[in-house]
Amino acid sequence: MPIEILTVCTGNIVRSPLSELYLRLLLADLPVEVASAGTQPRPGEAMTEQACEIAAELGIPAAEIEAHQAKRLTEPVLAGRDLVLAMTRAHRKAVVELDPSLLRKAFTILEFARLSRHVTDAELHEAGADAGNDPRARFQAALARVLSVRGTVDAPADPAEDDVLDPAGRSWNTYETSMSQLLPAVEEVARVIRSALVSRRAIAELMPPAPGDSLSPQLHALRDDERF
Repeated sequence: MPIEILTVCTGNIVRSPLSELYLRLLLADLPVEVASAGTQPRPGEAMTEQACEIAAELGIPAAEIEAHQAKRLTEPVLAGRDLVLAMTRAHRKAVVELDPSLLRKAFTILEFARLSRHVTDAELHEAGADAGNDPRARFQAALARVLSVRGTVDAPADPAEDDVLDPAGRSWNTYETSMSQLLPAVEEVARVIRSALVSRRAIAELMPPAPGDSLSPQLHALRDDERF
């Protein structure tokens, strides 16, 4: 069974669909399914023009960008998720209120990245390997390892630092600020999942940036094809 991930924002037209599409791109070779939803969307609405431009810069296929339609966060949408990545604390609160069973599987994406940066690739791989061959079991073991550092990592002085800025309807500079928060966090989520699923023989390398990709750091990837 694939790992099921959901990203959540307000309108489902900028932050959550960009997280969805970028994470799907980074993990395209692994058994991971990613979707997105909004707490207050206009169902069927497309991504903003600026979000579409950013997605194209990241190398996301035009067909996937054009296919996006905003959808509402509901209990059925949350059912069975292995990880929910909210853009703000308010979005996480909405997730947990709809499905309290997700309390330990729902994070703001910046909180998840803040915690997971204290867990090494080797630790994540070891946790996954001890869980066996099932991808979901491996990921849940890695997630437990990330959760284990929560009590040892200082929370930000300002809780708002765990929220991704909403750029919808604002300037291009605001989009750039928002993406400077969001894209590295998505890349960190991808690192955690990949480290949990790939073979210990995999070697971390710097991937060359996609043509025209000036919006995020060079991506780190494990390129060994042997998994599980």
